[in-house]
Amino acid sequence: MITFISSSATEVGLKRTNNEDAFLDLPQQGLFAVSDGMGGAAAGEIASKIFIETVSEFFPPSREKMGGEDYETVQNVFGVSNQKIINYGSENSDCSGMGCTADLLVFSGERFIVGHIGDSRIYLFRKGELLQLTRDHSFVQQQVDQGIISPLEARSHAKRNVLLRALGTTAPLSFDIMRGKSYPRDLFLLCSDGLTGMVEDPRIKSVLASGKELPQKISHLMKLAHDGGGKDNITVILCQVVAS
Repeated sequence: MITFISSSATEVGLKRTNNEDAFLDLPQQGLFAVSDGMGGAAAGEIASKIFIETVSEFFPPSREKMGGEDYETVQNVFGVSNQKIINYGSENSDCSGMGCTADLLVFSGERFIVGHIGDSRIYLFRKGELLQLTRDHSFVQQQVDQGIISPLEARSHAKRNVLLRALGTTAPLSFDIMRGKSYPRDLFLLCSDGLTGMVEDPRIKSVLASGKELPQKISHLMKLAHDGGGKDNITVILCQVVAS
């Protein structure tokens, strides 16, 4: 039987006055999610909350590990939350144009499913190697993919925060979904770009490779984000696969 241990934290950062990130950390259910809101006033905060609430609606505590059906449920989560955010923006003029990134990690036994849209990320740290499972839906990532700019140039590009896809702003909806197999000691990292925009992957890898407990790794990552400028909200979840 596969079980999980996890740790998580979110904070406003050093420059923002409110936190528009939202997250879900439910190791007993094998369910983890991160969302980063965008929009004027508190609109981004509302959008990210809608996504997290929709995840909870579709994956209640009473659910059984449904295997193949979880894939369809993840698809429904993204479709329904997207429409809810669009509807809310239409009904509340001060929230028009709001949206959010969305990352969802669901385990069914030894298998996992990832749903992703935007530039929050999910990583897998396995046997000393760090693999980015998601790919940013951003202008700069598109430029990198086309060979126009380098990954180094992307980090300081003036349009590095411009998203090409997000919940609430994309119709018809287009998001990524993938499946994989998990193994004991696998360590998954879910985070908003408040971490990855401030801390490069080699430094993240170094923290995950350390012998510290998960809460200490979270604290170290948060400190690195602060040291890098802390310009955005920071949300980090670490979940590790345990064989019992």
